[in-house]
Amino acid sequence: MDVNPCWLGSGFRIILLTSHWEGLLCMGKASALAAVTGCAVVLFAAASLHRAAIGTVQAATSTWSPQAAAKFLDGRESWWREWDHSNRDHGTKCVSCHTQAPMAMARPMLRGALGETGMTAGETAMLADVTKRVQAWDQMLPFYDDATYGKGKEIESRNAESVLNAIILTNYDMPKKHMSELTRTAYDHAWALQAKTGPDAGAWVWQNFDYTPWESKESAYHWAAVLAVTIGKAPDGYRKDAKVQENLKLLAAYLKSHYEEQPLVNKVAALWASEWFPEVMTKAQCQKLIAELTAKQRADGGWSMADLGTWVRRDGTPIETRPDGYATGLTVLALEETHCNCSCGAIKARGLDWLAGNQNPETGAWPAWSLNKNRDPKNPVSLFMSDAATGYAVAALEEAKAGASR
Repeated sequence: MDVNPCWLGSGFRIILLTSHWEGLLCMGKASALAAVTGCAVVLFAAASLHRAAIGTVQAATSTWSPQAAAKFLDGRESWWREWDHSNRDHGTKCVSCHTQAPMAMARPMLRGALGETGMTAGETAMLADVTKRVQAWDQMLPFYDDATYGKGKEIESRNAESVLNAIILTNYDMPKKHMSELTRTAYDHAWALQAKTGPDAGAWVWQNFDYTPWESKESAYHWAAVLAVTIGKAPDGYRKDAKVQENLKLLAAYLKSHYEEQPLVNKVAALWASEWFPEVMTKAQCQKLIAELTAKQRADGGWSMADLGTWVRRDGTPIETRPDGYATGLTVLALEETHCNCSCGAIKARGLDWLAGNQNPETGAWPAWSLNKNRDPKNPVSLFMSDAATGYAVAALEEAKAGASR
């Protein structure tokens, strides 16, 4: 019998190795009794761990406000739609990796806690834009054109949009447990743009304006990993669809072959993807990453983006080194949903405690700071990191709650 030490946030899976139970029948009475008693002791201990874990999660997840988080996410979506920089052709809005994508991961998870029966007006408008662009894909202009923004931007923006569309639509399909034809079409667009040859075969050319972490050289790997996670969770067994097997092989091979050169934040994303694509990481790489994350975790339980990569702000100002919701939310979420053979229960619990205790009571958001500039906090653009931080924090906390009830 073995008890998986990664119990927190994963439904507290207790793995019983029963392949040799029939051997008890061949034992003497005393030996059989001893074996059964030993198993009972371990079962009792595992059940105690289970009860303690539930108590820890309930304590951690009861001290934050889903209502305030939803208000922040909805407000930011409304602001994005009103911001003139987001306007695109055919009356649509640009879909963003820092605001819409994390919102799509988190906002549907709040539906039960808020007693909602349907999407908000902001979600409905966002999905209407995505739907319009996916359905009329060949008629839509890229978000950025070469003439205005420089050579290669059309290809970059087209690739990035195809991946983000698939991620957003899949997350809204998950509660319905069925993949829509629209979502399948979005994947078809993404697969058509996936690199099939060359050193980056399996990935997508990503939008690069040198804005870390979403529009920079690190972004292609990160979003390839997040897409792999999304495919792993996709309804109707999409991951096993015969039509996409070659694409998935290329994707997994890319994540595996480029893993070692990635910043720590991307390795966390790869760990997350390895739950569904175990070939992405070896057991040794997994264990090394857990050790690194354990060492990087701060005394208060949080992680800082400053520690998850080597970043240099373009304005020369120092990067904020305090723990933030982006690094902590993403790390906890990845650890919750990855059941590798690692002793990660303790760091997950401490990370959840940090998340539960660091929501801004006034705004409903989690803190995070630009890795590129020392931005004016009064400027709404300064909240892009908090948009993503809040999405990941909500997803991690809601996943912990769901895991405790499974």
